[in-house]
Amino acid sequence: MNTRLLRPGLLLAAVLALPVMSHAQVAGTSFIGVNQTITAEVANGWSVKKAIMGKDVYNDDAKPEVVGKVDDLIINPKGSVSYAIVNASKFLGLSSHNVLIPVEQFKIENQRITLPGATKEALRDLPKFEYADNPKKALK
Repeated sequence: MNTRLLRPGLLLAAVLALPVMSHAQVAGTSFIGVNQTITAEVANGWSVKKAIMGKDVYNDDAKPEVVGKVDDLIINPKGSVSYAIVNASKFLGLSSHNVLIPVEQFKIENQRITLPGATKEALRDLPKFEYADNPKKALK
């Protein structure tokens, strides 16, 4: 008699659990924040780490010369890159004279970062950029 009551109870429990089980997430099939189309677009975009950070910045002379190196990118509160910090020191890597350059002024040509009209001297004459003393304040 107990087994006759137990079987329908188990069957009912299994049927009630089916809708919950059909909506379970499977590892690797769900995306947080983006869909597959956006993910594919991003995969074809630039990698800041691989294509921009630490790369030389050239002028657009007939024989282009290095006028600085990209040290950092500034993202504005709306989420877009607004400025690049270019190290325009006399001895790249040994000292620093970081300057702030709007990203609209750069051109990417033949996998080279170009700053049209720039010279080493012109960049060194720009005011030196210094980070805020309390960067945590910017995240509030």
